[in-house]
Amino acid sequence: MLNRKEILETIDMVEKEHFDVRTITMGISLLPCVRDDAKLTASLCYDRICKKAEKIVKVATDLEAEYGIPIINKRVSITPASLLTSSFCGQEVILAKALDNAAKTVGVDFLGGYSALVQKGMTSYEQSFIKSIPEALAVTDRMCSSVNVGTSKAGINMDAVRLMGEIIKETAEKTKDRDGFGCAKLVVFCNAVEDNPFMAGAFHGLSEGETVINVGVSGPGVVHHALKSLKGASVDEVAETIKKTAFKITRAGQLIAKEASKRLNAEFGIVDLSLAPTPVMGDSVAHILEEIGLDCVGGHGTTAALAMLNDAVKKGGVMASSNVGGLSGAFIPVSEDIGMITAAEKGAITLSKLEAMTCVCSVGIDMVAVPGDTSAAVLSGMIADEAAIGMINNKTTAVRVIPVPGKTVGDSVEFGGLLGSAPIMAVSPYSCEKFISRGGRMPAPIHSNKN
Repeated sequence: MLNRKEILETIDMVEKEHFDVRTITMGISLLPCVRDDAKLTASLCYDRICKKAEKIVKVATDLEAEYGIPIINKRVSITPASLLTSSFCGQEVILAKALDNAAKTVGVDFLGGYSALVQKGMTSYEQSFIKSIPEALAVTDRMCSSVNVGTSKAGINMDAVRLMGEIIKETAEKTKDRDGFGCAKLVVFCNAVEDNPFMAGAFHGLSEGETVINVGVSGPGVVHHALKSLKGASVDEVAETIKKTAFKITRAGQLIAKEASKRLNAEFGIVDLSLAPTPVMGDSVAHILEEIGLDCVGGHGTTAALAMLNDAVKKGGVMASSNVGGLSGAFIPVSEDIGMITAAEKGAITLSKLEAMTCVCSVGIDMVAVPGDTSAAVLSGMIADEAAIGMINNKTTAVRVIPVPGKTVGDSVEFGGLLGSAPIMAVSPYSCEKFISRGGRMPAPIHSNKN
């Protein structure tokens, strides 16, 4: 339990430093719902979600009131949906609509898990499922989708990489009335994790229990505030302060996670201690890096500062909880971080710099808006580059990119809420279509042979 000193510190973090629990996510196995008929499967999935998650919003609201810690999002993640639809190819959207309706019925902000894991190969039913994603995201509001195209053990499925470039383009076109918003609910992974509570990439892994609670904490503002007293301090002092701050944040998250699990009659899964920014001033990862000493995030030294931040956050968090998991690092989504938005508008942050920063942070090319006429092959090239970084470095990487129909460099797009706004960023004018069209599977790196 938290002691008196920790309670007072937590109150201070909430009131002055934008500390919150970013999400309570309930993972639910839907495997018992699988039937040969699309409508019956969808109905059973709806009923199971409504039964298991009926109290998640109330419990979160009660915990907010009791502990004084804001809980921003309540979410559900499910078994990768491609495993539920194998017997009714072509009718996958029936399930998507049922999942979205279930999310609305229980009152959660998002439901994740309209997902496929195709890192080594794709079956015919998985291809059919992936091809349903644009329509599914166009006709739903709260459902999120993800596809895993590679792992350090299996290599990269370049056929899936090529297909996902096409899927992103089609999703943008089907939601062009909302500036391609469907793409903000679609992420392509390498080394996707099974216990991620954050959207759009959350799904309930096959090795998870029947019902599991995963909590994502977030405290960019707390870390930023702690560093303000360290003007002129050495780098190791900065790292130590970040580590101690991450410890405090994770302790509070652990308390909420355990209590939520108990009240919802679910297993306690993990605490994800990722620093997840918002567009609100004072809640920016970019501003942490600038407090460390950068004139503007994106300049030389950015990758090194981010590496130190990410490592210190992990070190502090693992001492505070025996169940740290998910992604647990620093997120750098462009549209969701006021400091990243400013840097992108200045031209200090480019896609190339974001790719470099991927090597040392959570995920990668995240919530990046690009010109609407960007080709599917170029989008696939971005995915391939990020997947290669993840595969070689044995870490999770991802692409969540929005080709905004009708817009180009110099324009901006507004998504609203936590998704924020973003300038349209330039992509390379040089084609990679010949490379992407080769298809096949990129072999796993030599370090995958560890048995």
